[in-house]
Amino acid sequence: MKFTIYDLRFTIFSAVVALTFQSRAETILFTDAVVHTVTHGTIAKGAVLVQSNRIAGVYDLTNSGVKLTVPSDATFVNLHGQHLYPGLIAAGTELGLGEIDAIRATQDTTEVGEGFTPEVESWMAVNPDSEMLPVARANGIAYFEPVPQGKMVSGQSALLALDGWTWEQMLVKKSVALHVFWPELVLDTTPKERLADPSKAKSLEDQDTERRKKIVVLQNFFDDARAYAKGRSADSNKRIPAWEAMLPCLRGEMPVMIHADEFRQIKAAVVWAATNQLKAVLCGGRDAWMVAGLLATNQIPVIYEHTFTQPSRDTEPTDVHFTAPEVLRQAGVQVTFSVGGATANRNLPYSAAQAIAFGLPEDDALKGITLYPAQIFGVAERLGSIETNKDATLFVCDGTVFDLRANVQRLWIAGKEIKLESRHTRLYEKYKNRPPPK
Repeated sequence: MKFTIYDLRFTIFSAVVALTFQSRAETILFTDAVVHTVTHGTIAKGAVLVQSNRIAGVYDLTNSGVKLTVPSDATFVNLHGQHLYPGLIAAGTELGLGEIDAIRATQDTTEVGEGFTPEVESWMAVNPDSEMLPVARANGIAYFEPVPQGKMVSGQSALLALDGWTWEQMLVKKSVALHVFWPELVLDTTPKERLADPSKAKSLEDQDTERRKKIVVLQNFFDDARAYAKGRSADSNKRIPAWEAMLPCLRGEMPVMIHADEFRQIKAAVVWAATNQLKAVLCGGRDAWMVAGLLATNQIPVIYEHTFTQPSRDTEPTDVHFTAPEVLRQAGVQVTFSVGGATANRNLPYSAAQAIAFGLPEDDALKGITLYPAQIFGVAERLGSIETNKDATLFVCDGTVFDLRANVQRLWIAGKEIKLESRHTRLYEKYKNRPPPK
């Protein structure tokens, strides 16, 4: 493997960050908590021991046989019956890439150029000073995946923590997915005379030809990437960044996250992924419930963004997207929740909560914002649940996280307590003290 000066600098920087984290390590014992372990149920009266930024033990205090040895340097945090959760993970988001829609300079969601930019690394464009980050963090979100937008193959995403001065400090794992935005397959049947510009009207045959061409172009791109992979060993001195970025996907080491909503898109994308032997994840998935069996057969998880989307057809019931996660679960599909853009990530738990109200078991809903995204991104050995040896990323809530009335009280990321101040809290404090009018 060929290393650059940048690689060396990044390695040294990572080592310094690691030493900094070790130096701040402390021992914490959370007691008298309702512990939501995610993987082993809920402990009504539990304790969690944290040492060296990792979870050293999880205990059920109602079990008379439990042996809890407390280190002498431990800091006690008595939660008095409050709820302790693992940090939430926001998947499929624009968080950190966009700030104010009306100001172009604050938007860095889309790379310029042609429709194929697999070498684009979205995490390098994340703004650590974004006002959106503390707002999301204040509701228990500890990690997020910023997604590059706008192209057929738009680039790669990473998993970042909501803590750090720079994206290097925030980075948890890079290149967790390659993003493919599937071409639209809907035909426009609007009569020519009703169009704003009738001269641009296209026949159904022309529209069908155009959409087929887009899929052929996408397939050709992946075929060319395979050809590059085969010929790469013949001349190891020539490296093309775009094709190099494709190699982990072709080897099955990195999932291809396919963004598609309409059921014909989803069906075509599933067949394409299976034909090309790609490790696929469906993102968006508005009509995924209509092809739940196909997704389950091909073992394709869904990052579902449409809990609160209005029905797209007049024949659909009003609760079609509320019930969709349970329909998918019953078919055997793993469902992760997402809210998409940059502004509404703090509402992530409530997307899952709405699905609970329409049949989804609470345990599966909680996994859909913790463990399942961790599994998709390949970090389940570190994140997504409260288990021994996992990162001590935890938050305290004065009720269940799915209750809109509950509030997150405290948050730790990798053993470090994070302040929950945000633009929202600053404005609240400011106007709470506003003097009354004379």
